[in-house]
Amino acid sequence: MSKLCSGRVVIVTGAARGIGRAHALAFAAEGASVVVNDYGVGIDGSGASSGPACAVVEEIVAAGGSAVANFDDVASWDGAAALVDTAVQAFGRLDVLVNNAGFLRDRMLVNMAEEEWDAVVRVHLKGHFAPMRHAAAHWRSIAKSGTMPDARVINTSSGAGLLGSVGQGNYSAAKAGIASLTLVAAAEFAPYGVTVNAIAPAARTRMTEQTFASTMAAPADGFDAMAPENVSPLVVWLGSTESRDVTGRVFEVDGGRICLNTGWTPGPTATKPARWSPAELTPVMKDLLAQAPAPLPPYGSSS
Repeated sequence: MSKLCSGRVVIVTGAARGIGRAHALAFAAEGASVVVNDYGVGIDGSGASSGPACAVVEEIVAAGGSAVANFDDVASWDGAAALVDTAVQAFGRLDVLVNNAGFLRDRMLVNMAEEEWDAVVRVHLKGHFAPMRHAAAHWRSIAKSGTMPDARVINTSSGAGLLGSVGQGNYSAAKAGIASLTLVAAAEFAPYGVTVNAIAPAARTRMTEQTFASTMAAPADGFDAMAPENVSPLVVWLGSTESRDVTGRVFEVDGGRICLNTGWTPGPTATKPARWSPAELTPVMKDLLAQAPAPLPPYGSSS
């Protein structure tokens, strides 16, 4: 029986633990060759180790799969280029890029240090852009040579990026940027046979210990709705050839739920054939707000 991703080569960033590890194992189980990328840092981005990525590679190989480890910093321009080159050198091609790497430095905005902002935005937002840029250049060169790729990018946004999350302004801003970046990349990469989608997952990981504290323990029996492995089937499907007509989409995924998020769409509108004056806007704005649904509150908000 043919597996869904047989013959495909996949990069998964941040693949040593949590959701990334689940992605790497799931792709390997469906026949893909996997580049397991992980810098091996702590939850706050400190330290570095090759051990975690190597352990996942060993697990894949022990199960009969094919994988290599990569330890490059995905938010480094040269590191991202080396990551793409690792896939091509090891397996002769690249079909799927799953951007998943990241860490947290949570702080209320009024207390947040510049370095805490910069570090989180760098690893999440630039850590998505840089691998995408080098992977897309690779696929564009293939397309220009006369062979159209059937390639995929799956980015990782978050509910924090879609709604906001109190105490996570840096993370929320980066994840919102990833959702928007996904839409731009989907349009720009389409001529080269590349689809680009994003997920906003919720699962039990090192990064969600506080957020999901009440549901961290796996149930004694029955379905574990917070297991990171619940997220990966959608990511594997998005990385397969079955998804070639799906691009520019953001999916919320957790447990057994998949939600196609519609994002920002035009709502109630007021127009006139001239410029508005500030003084006349009070009744206009009251009417618009009355017609619109109330916004969902950010995570952690008391409202």
